[in-house]
Amino acid sequence: MIGQSSRFTPRPLHAGWLAWLLLAGCHGSSTPAAIPVRSVRAIALETTVLTEDIRAVGFLAPQDEAKLSFKLGGVIEAVPVEEGQTIRRGQLLARLRLTEVEAAVAQAREGAAKTKRDLERGQQLFADGVATRENLDDLNSAASVAAAQLRSVEFNASYARITAPADGMVLQKLAERDELVGPGQTIVVVGGTRQGWVVKVAVADREVVQLRPGLAAKLHFDAFPEREFTGVIRTVARSADAATGSFQVEIAVQDAAPGFGRGMVATALLPRVADNTLPPAMVLPNSALLEASGDRATVMAVVGDRVQRHDVHLGRIVGDRVEVLDGLKPGDQVVVEGASFVAAGDRVTVKR
Repeated sequence: MIGQSSRFTPRPLHAGWLAWLLLAGCHGSSTPAAIPVRSVRAIALETTVLTEDIRAVGFLAPQDEAKLSFKLGGVIEAVPVEEGQTIRRGQLLARLRLTEVEAAVAQAREGAAKTKRDLERGQQLFADGVATRENLDDLNSAASVAAAQLRSVEFNASYARITAPADGMVLQKLAERDELVGPGQTIVVVGGTRQGWVVKVAVADREVVQLRPGLAAKLHFDAFPEREFTGVIRTVARSADAATGSFQVEIAVQDAAPGFGRGMVATALLPRVADNTLPPAMVLPNSALLEASGDRATVMAVVGDRVQRHDVHLGRIVGDRVEVLDGLKPGDQVVVEGASFVAAGDRVTVKR
């Protein structure tokens, strides 16, 4: 009836439900499953001088690149090669029109021949007592000068042709037939890869004093974005470029790729020579940091076969490394891979 309070009468549990509850209770009181041992990678904290790499952008080139030119100026008669063409040692690459050159050679030969005849005649006259010693000396000098002029003209004539200094390929063709060029003007650039590849970068004067040949370098190419290449500083210029005021540094590539081509853009990370005035610092890779905020962070340290959380105070960040001011001591084993998958007190196995 409406308005009267109703009563709730509990129903008896079915035997099947009771059995299920008893079974669930038994399982709940069982021993928990063993926590698996995690595998992590750790390093021993060391002290070192923390220096920042010098970053520079440059271009890839064959190590044996050569810029070829004529010794004489003149009009080009032929440049019978094209960029990218394979060439053999001694192959003709370019030549001047030889009309003027050959005329100069002919003139010098005639002059040398005349002075030689004059000298022979003077020697006979001197033997007959008609010519003096002074006359003979003058004829000797004139013959020597004429012979030297002939050698000079013939030498210059030999450089009216450009031939390949070695097997390789034409990297650049900078002039065409019928162009008027001056002495020393680059006509073709040739090179080969037998001696490997180099990256040429320019650095400022404040940076060049911190570089030395033989130091390792890291190289990144726009054409190979997923790969890091290794290099070694080959040469460091000690005079600045007159136009830019920068110093050229040449880096030999140690692991060249098959797709390399002259002119590819490269970014080089060059290590500075260690500054003995800087104090040594405890250094960690950035991958070891957890919950970093400002100059504070947390890391996982391995003690025995377990991990513990450590709060650390950070200093300078240089590249992928960070300075630790306090919270750890040299020799501590710090997790650098797998720290986000473990909790304080977990058992771990360490890969170093």
